[in-house]
Formats: sequence, C-alpha cells, structure tokens
Amino acid sequence: MPRFFIDTDDGDLSVPDDIGRDLPNAQAARRLALAAFPDMTGDQLPDGDRRTFSVRIRNEEGTPIYAAELVLTGEWLVPPGG
Repeated sequence: MPRFFIDTDDGDLSVPDDIGRDLPNAQAARRLALAAFPDMTGDQLPDGDRRTFSVRIRNEEGTPIYAAELVLTGEWLVPPGG
C-alpha cells in the first residue's frame, strides 16, 4: 500500500507530515486531506477578516501530488455597533 504525507497550514502554523499514512490510493489521501479542514478551521478562528487554510499531499518520493486551500473572508456590511 502506498504511503502519503499530508502537510497542513492554518495561516499561522505550517505542519509538515513526517510520518505519513498507508492508504489504498491518492483518492483516499485526498479525502483524508479535505477532511482535515473542519478541525483546522475550528481550532484556529481568524483574528481578522481573512485567513487561508491549506493542505498538500506528497507521495512516497516526497513529490507534491495534490493541494487544496480554503479561504475565509469577511467584511462588515454595516459598521459594528452601528
């Protein structure tokens, strides 16, 4: 079974996967990587109106094979307290 490494970045902290996981194929690695977004966003609430969360999958050779970003943006439509 091939080994895949899923690196994450929450905009403040980049965490390289040094251990990896044995998974049946790249599609399974993609599903696992995308499933990390809810935990990443819940753990790191933005202190501003923009934050980018990202995941990247590397194969056994260390070659990046997939990347995804989740961008959170916000803006006041009415001034706060007004």
